[in-house]
Amino acid sequence: MRKLILAAGLLSTLSACGGGGGLLNRQRPDEFAVSRQAPLVIPPDFALVPPAPGSPAAAAVDSSKAAMEAMFGGPAARSASESATLSAAGRANAAPGIRSSVGDPATEVVDKGQTTRDIIAAPEGDGEAARAAVPQQ
Repeated sequence: MRKLILAAGLLSTLSACGGGGGLLNRQRPDEFAVSRQAPLVIPPDFALVPPAPGSPAAAAVDSSKAAMEAMFGGPAARSASESATLSAAGRANAAPGIRSSVGDPATEVVDKGQTTRDIIAAPEGDGEAARAAVPQQ
């Protein structure tokens, strides 16, 4: 009896996979007929104006310069405190191309010691075992 129930269950499960006139065959709805397609509508106003005479063509604008201005803005005036901080940090002594020469083998570096190298080379952890001590004065 147990084998008969198992066989009937298996047969009904397999009949659902068939494409013909199986036990569980039924009419399926058309997925495109479920909802109506909304008509395409052009928005009433884009507020676009034709280019002014004498303005540069869109192709003549430098895209990299426009992107840099969009991200970082143009040259902005610095506040008095920012200018004082930059001057104290030695802004006038910085080489103009320093960022492009950082990876140069001739670049002079300061040896911070083995402890700093160990901290930088330490594997990343979840911080569960991390401890901090505040020195008492």
